[in-house]
Amino acid sequence: MKKIGFIIMFLLFFPMLIMGQENPTARRSASMSIKGSVKEKSTRKAIEGAEITILGKGTITTDIFGDFRVQAQVGDELVISHDTFNTVRYTIIDGQRIDIEVDDHPVVKKTKIALEKKRESTYRSNLKAAKGALKKDAATSIEYITNALETVRDDDPSSDNKKAELFETLADIYKHWKQPDLAESNYLMSLKNRASTEVKIKLGSAQLENKNFQGALNTFSQLERSRLNPEQKVRVSQGLGDSYKGLQDFSNARLNYNKALSISQRKNFDDKIISLNSSLAEVLQEEGNIKDAEGYLDNSVQLAQRKDKKTSAKQRAVAADFYNKNNSFDKEIQLRKEALEDIEDIEERKVDYNAPVEEDNALTSQVQNYKIASAFAAQEEYDEAIPYLEESIKEAESKNDLIVQKDATRKLGEVYREKGELKKASDAFEDYEVIIDKLYIQKDQEISQAARFSRELAQRANRITTLEKDRELNEARYELAFASQELINQQSLRQQNVIYFLIGLTLLLLLAAYLMFRNMKQQRYANNLLALKSLRSQMNPHFIFNALNSVNTFIATSDERTANRYLTDFSLLMRAVLENSEEDFIPLEKEIELLRLYVQLEHFRFQDKFEYTVEVDPEIDVNEYLIPPMLLQPYVENAVWHGLRYKSKKGVLSIRFQKVTSDSIEITILDNGIGRKKSKELKTQNQKLQKSRGMGNIKKRIAILNKMYKDKVDVFISDLENDEEGTQVKLMLKKDK
Repeated sequence: MKKIGFIIMFLLFFPMLIMGQENPTARRSASMSIKGSVKEKSTRKAIEGAEITILGKGTITTDIFGDFRVQAQVGDELVISHDTFNTVRYTIIDGQRIDIEVDDHPVVKKTKIALEKKRESTYRSNLKAAKGALKKDAATSIEYITNALETVRDDDPSSDNKKAELFETLADIYKHWKQPDLAESNYLMSLKNRASTEVKIKLGSAQLENKNFQGALNTFSQLERSRLNPEQKVRVSQGLGDSYKGLQDFSNARLNYNKALSISQRKNFDDKIISLNSSLAEVLQEEGNIKDAEGYLDNSVQLAQRKDKKTSAKQRAVAADFYNKNNSFDKEIQLRKEALEDIEDIEERKVDYNAPVEEDNALTSQVQNYKIASAFAAQEEYDEAIPYLEESIKEAESKNDLIVQKDATRKLGEVYREKGELKKASDAFEDYEVIIDKLYIQKDQEISQAARFSRELAQRANRITTLEKDRELNEARYELAFASQELINQQSLRQQNVIYFLIGLTLLLLLAAYLMFRNMKQQRYANNLLALKSLRSQMNPHFIFNALNSVNTFIATSDERTANRYLTDFSLLMRAVLENSEEDFIPLEKEIELLRLYVQLEHFRFQDKFEYTVEVDPEIDVNEYLIPPMLLQPYVENAVWHGLRYKSKKGVLSIRFQKVTSDSIEITILDNGIGRKKSKELKTQNQKLQKSRGMGNIKKRIAILNKMYKDKVDVFISDLENDEEGTQVKLMLKKDK
């Protein structure tokens, strides 16, 4: 019975023993979810579309990140294949992640090498072309930089060096074409990709040109602690001197100039010695040490004489300007005559050899002749001044230099007037009026060209900025997608990082948009200033012509005393107008003085036509209000010439300045002339065809001023009512806040 029971128990437990022995094997052969990736061995770049085959179980492909996930067992063999590399086999030994690194297929590797060589060749040829076109065509040169930048890949080991080189060249282009703000930003971009002492020195120079003296001081101060060669030490010390001079710290400026001069003298850097002597002379002059300043200046002139003619002429001109400021006119004249000889020699050699010479506005024969004449005139040696003025006018006319021609013609008229030769003075002022009209047209063309040039540079600069932004955004998208893929199986902390990244990216884009908006706003502001300067530079040709006609009338009637008196008052008005022509705004007190003088002249000519009053509210502080120069004169001129002049009875012109609020005043110009309607009817056919340039310019000026300063000036013109003839102009002027 015991045996039977034992057999029965054995039969019952045997299957269980069998099952217990099979369990470990079952566990080892269970299917697992295994993750992995396929990447290039040399670059760690993910390979998309690689086929992962499990023999007998099917095939999957890698995603854009080179990742894959398979269901497999220990012992299964994976076959990894793709067109770009040789097939790889891998046997699964556990459930850990599989990271497979592959070598390029020989054919693919050869193709990649060929493409890299082609990109390198394209990069070098475009960079060379950009440098070649740098001083000839800014837009073309920037286009070459853009083409070169497009060849730079992020996986290129030398990408940072290439971008540093490209941004440095781009900054050199902007610096040469007088865009120091853009040059400064691009030098910073170059330094961001690669540190360079030479580029940092260029950055400091661009900051000096941009009047960013504190920024330049910081840059050169950092460089002072770097390892520099002698030539770089001189440039850094000179840069520090220029920075301190710009900040009006003349003591430190002199200290750094002397440091640079000491090194230059030891190393025989002649060009630097010359420029540093001039800089020291300028600083000493600012400090009031004229004697020592003359010593440094004489040294620079003597050293320059040993160099080429251009250097000699330039330094003599600098020294002459110094002596002009100190009223040493004899020394100034001698230096300018010597400089003039050098300039004439340079111009002759330029014609003989057809060699390009860098333009320098001061180093021209017309400028030096004009300044020599001005020095003679300052000493009242008018007979000596006249030949130089005539030569300056002749040279300026032949070279289409309207600026110098205008100044020389005006000076010639003043000299003849001082000599008492009023007919010649009148002829000179008539020529001056013609030149002013030509200069207005030229300035208008220059404004259009400058605006077009700025737009072209901005378009090309925006393309480079967009290219870099696209590169950054593509990298950001890749990182964002990779982070999103990892977030599926990672902790919530990764999700927060992605959110922070998106916030940072948004802020970056908003900052970029703000900077672009600010740059466009600054550009519009600069264009408005340029337009205002152009309009300010115009005299009133109609007024000058009429005034000189009156002088001729007085002379024709043998009333020389009256003519002389009128011409003297007229010259005072013209001098005051020209003195204020470079100012955007002048105190209201000066404008009232100019207006009184102008009305006095008009009343002098038309005494039988009108009387006038100028009333200023005693509550107005005329020094607190600022007004554009000669803003009111065209309205007064219209009142006299188109209203009161045609009135049969004697009229009245009233000019009143009345305080309205604490920060605004009302200016009223009232006449009881014939009115605008009758004045229009009296115009001849020729007058109707002519446009009033004075009123047109004043409308443009007011429009630009209101755009820049938010409705600073309001003008209202109306006809008098209640059966009264005449015109009323009301102008509201607001105080600057």
